[in-house]
Amino acid sequence: MNAENLLVLLYVLVLASFVGFELISKVPPNLHTPLMSGSNAISGITIVGAIVASGPDLWSVSKVLGIAALLLATLNVVGGYMVTDRMLRMFKKKK
Repeated sequence: MNAENLLVLLYVLVLASFVGFELISKVPPNLHTPLMSGSNAISGITIVGAIVASGPDLWSVSKVLGIAALLLATLNVVGGYMVTDRMLRMFKKKK
């Protein structure tokens, strides 16, 4: 990877960080939990990518990083569904 590509990737990362921070800071608190728990389900895409990255190769850096990404994305998806379940239980009528 040459310096120009690295500079473009760094620029995209910094720009995405600022835009993401601005978008999240504008969300009202009562909508934050439903939006975040719904967006955590998108981590399923990360799980598929992590499975591909940890493919049939022998142990390599990409395999180790793929397995780490798989574990973290799975934790994110499960946590997102747990938050959604807890939020929905708060709004159910008590018997």
